[in-house]
Formats: sequence, structure tokens, C-alpha cells
Amino acid sequence: MATSEIMIDNIRTRVTRWAFEIGEDTGQHIHEYDYVVVPMKDGQLKIVNEDGGVLISDLTEGKSYYRDKGANHNVINHNDFPFSFVEIEFK
Repeated sequence: MATSEIMIDNIRTRVTRWAFEIGEDTGQHIHEYDYVVVPMKDGQLKIVNEDGGVLISDLTEGKSYYRDKGANHNVINHNDFPFSFVEIEFK
């Protein structure tokens, strides 16, 4: 299971650093807030949606992306090396 470290948690935002060893995942979860992900290095994540659909997401170090709340998925490290990103949620 991927590990998470909450770095900031206040009334407006929660910032979490996620770290994955090879093949580790977050577990199926639903995002309660809109969020931004900031990859800490280049790599791939395998996203398994609630309906079983699979997407391989190519990420670039420092290139952020935004998602609306309600995403329901499991995120898996699809690399042959450890991977991490920072997630910023807007409450």
C-alpha cells in the first residue's frame, strides 16, 4: 500500500505527499474535494476506475494536473522504480 504524509491540513486546503514503491497502490477511493496533483518525477500511474476501466497516465516532473471532486479510482505505481507526487485538495 502506498504511504501518505499529510503536510498541510487547514480549513482551505490539504496537502499530501504520496509515495509508492514498485507496484504499490492507494486502494480504491473517492475524492471528496477538487484537487491538483504535482508529480515529483517523470513516470506512469495506472488508474483503475470504479467500473474497472484502466488508464495509463504519463506524468512529467513538476507538470501539474487538476481533477474535479468525485473521482473514484485506485492509483497504482506503473513504473519499475519508486514514485511520488504531491496532492493538493481544495476544501
